[in-house]
Amino acid sequence: MTIHPYKIGENYFIRTVTFHYTGKLTAVYAQELVLEDAAWIADDGRFADSLDKGSFNEVEPYPVGQVIIGRGSVIDATTVTFPLPRKQK
Repeated sequence: MTIHPYKIGENYFIRTVTFHYTGKLTAVYAQELVLEDAAWIADDGRFADSLDKGSFNEVEPYPVGQVIIGRGSVIDATTVTFPLPRKQK
């Protein structure tokens, strides 16, 4: 069992060393996070506004299914309450 601060089933905004992502966390492994309903956030706009309202400048949704992110690349992650973006913008 991996001990971690993540909450399975919660929606997250995750910043990695190169990209930003949103998605519903479905699993946590020693080296990976697994998201569903995920999107790559190409441009988050004003950071505080994007985390509060989900108002991103550019969104590239992944197809339906799982997205796996390496935990070693994560800078920070926070739960969010806005609906996950699923339309390209």
